[in-house]
Amino acid sequence: MKVTLPVFGLFLVLMSVQAAFAQAGPQATGKMSNSSAEQDVIALSKQKWQWMAERNVEALDKLLAEEAVFVHMGATMTKSQELDTIKSGRIQYKNAQIQEVSVRFVGTTAILLNKIRLVAVVGGNEVVNPFNVTEVYVKLDGAWKLASLSFTRLLTP
Repeated sequence: MKVTLPVFGLFLVLMSVQAAFAQAGPQATGKMSNSSAEQDVIALSKQKWQWMAERNVEALDKLLAEEAVFVHMGATMTKSQELDTIKSGRIQYKNAQIQEVSVRFVGTTAILLNKIRLVAVVGGNEVVNPFNVTEVYVKLDGAWKLASLSFTRLLTP
């Protein structure tokens, strides 16, 4: 497999960002420590997991930015694909046990990292996986919108 220098450089940048967050530890935050905005984003993320478990696509539709992307272990989806997957039950989120959470802000963008143990039904089979989940929220018209959600499966349980 041929890897070009720009792609490899992007990989190194992404790994550096993930390593920086990982070193921060549980409950670590960026510059806006314990701010109202930080607490709002954490609460919204927790509510999102509940809506996903309830298959509440109406509430999720309001939360998700139109341009949102979702990166799963086996697929990358658009907003409409993700909502359809949840509504149809192809992926049924049963319980996201949040073990660690951190938030950092870049302007009006919030980057939230969750370390979770996710119980879900995929293809009719219940699965339990440990994940680092990266959620990117942007402030649009005064409201936080989820722009990206990416699952990274952890090697340890």
